[in-house]
Amino acid sequence: MDFSAFQVPLLDSVGSPLTLGGLFLLLWSQWKYPLRYQHFAPLRRIARNLVFAAPAFLVLRLLLIPIPLWAATWAAQHNFGLFHWLPLPAVLSGVLGIVLFDYAYYWWHIASHRAPLLWRFHNVHHTDLDMDVSTATRFHFGELLFSVIWRTAFVFVTGIAPLTLIVFEILFECAAQFHHSNWRLPLGIERPLNRIFVTPRMHGVHHSIVQRETDSNWGTIFSWWDKLHHSLHIDIPQDAITIGVPA
Repeated sequence: MDFSAFQVPLLDSVGSPLTLGGLFLLLWSQWKYPLRYQHFAPLRRIARNLVFAAPAFLVLRLLLIPIPLWAATWAAQHNFGLFHWLPLPAVLSGVLGIVLFDYAYYWWHIASHRAPLLWRFHNVHHTDLDMDVSTATRFHFGELLFSVIWRTAFVFVTGIAPLTLIVFEILFECAAQFHHSNWRLPLGIERPLNRIFVTPRMHGVHHSIVQRETDSNWGTIFSWWDKLHHSLHIDIPQDAITIGVPA
């Protein structure tokens, strides 16, 4: 097999430095300005999360990115999909593609909690009993394998451009790192930021052991979807949240 086919230049040249740099920045920020008290030794937790991350990363680079990217390339070559049928400027199609993809992820996230088979894999993400930036890497590779299917279907239906797909992936990974971090942003910054984006305080509620709190704040990049569907729940003090799996 020619593994050069799986090299994604933009993801490697821009995405990798951003996510790696973001990881170290957020590790420092959450150590300097912690949002919630950490109950377990952080280095041991981070090491355990990275063990989960290793096979998930392989699925990400060998399947989850290349297969939808192939679908996007095929759709572009054959003028197939919604964005190829609508007379929209390329920039507008790209922006709408990112927004629509994030909205699709809102529903996929709900499905990963509601469908028993998907929850068996997604549950691994929620069994981290503290939450910080390393939790963003704690996913079972099986969950990512299922994601390949729906992502590829989404690409075929919408005809999202290959460049848009890569830009979305970079934004998605950076957003996941940010909102999983244990970084205590000043409220004067986080509150206006949360009007558009998912923030650490918002996503911390989703990782609560209280079921009604877990069943909220499903967004990944944008907080709009939770506001639209009345699933936004941000009035919980962070020191009142116990991170883990609902009983």
